[in-house]
Amino acid sequence: MFELLGIPPQALFGQLLLGLINGAFYAMLSLGLAVIFGMLNVINFTHGAQYMMGAFAAWLLLGLLDVPFWAALVIAPIIVGLFGIVLEKLMLKRIYHLDHLYGFLLTFGLALVIEGLFQWKWGSSGAPYPNPIPGGFNLGFMFLPTYRAFVVVAALVICLATWYGIERTKLGAYLRAATENPTLVRAFGINVPRLITLTYGLGVALAALAGVLAAPIQQVSALMGVNLVLVVFAVVVIGGMGSIMGSIVTGFGLGLVEGLTKVFYPPASNTVIFVVMALVLLVKPAGLFGQTK
Repeated sequence: MFELLGIPPQALFGQLLLGLINGAFYAMLSLGLAVIFGMLNVINFTHGAQYMMGAFAAWLLLGLLDVPFWAALVIAPIIVGLFGIVLEKLMLKRIYHLDHLYGFLLTFGLALVIEGLFQWKWGSSGAPYPNPIPGGFNLGFMFLPTYRAFVVVAALVICLATWYGIERTKLGAYLRAATENPTLVRAFGINVPRLITLTYGLGVALAALAGVLAAPIQQVSALMGVNLVLVVFAVVVIGGMGSIMGSIVTGFGLGLVEGLTKVFYPPASNTVIFVVMALVLLVKPAGLFGQTK
């Protein structure tokens, strides 16, 4: 079998696949963050905890009620999304008029509380979730598991559908207008507070959906979103704060960059995204797809 730059094709394409899968999760999570920040101007640090809650919701639905994965893929994001709506109603709506730092501190504290409660109840060791689509495809140079291929395709479809809904539909136009000029939108008879609440619920549901998709690949644990949320924030900053398409493109792209780094220089794989972030901010402080106001 041929080698590419001295790297066996199995290792190269295997890491590219892992990078693409990680990129799918980065894209979905950063998309949820971009929706919340772009529409509500809130830096939602509970995103990692809500991603973890999605995975746990699927795991508990299967273990307690024997709910299959495909049903949990719909039910779990709705449950966590409703939790997000309650959170927005009780706490977040009180700080919209304040500086971004207050939202960051509040959501950071909430993330610690949520993760601490889950860790207290179920511990910090991971729990397995059965693979819903066993088998795979032998491509000759590597073996492609069917479920992992499904995750990449599903994440891409979900991301593009969300982008289309926000950027190309009347509801999306109302959402964007409500953040720019809520008084004018109210004049058209639209309930702006309800629109903002549903927007936050959508962002949370996207994080939970990513968690459900991750459950069969990763161990379901209370701390599964702790390190991931830092990477996702870096993805959002690189793509441009609030940019929907920037989050999608940057998420998948940085996943591939991370995969390639693991092949050619593994020690840098944990920091390469933050190095890219620093370089991008030096050249374009608003991010690749962001706009300077």
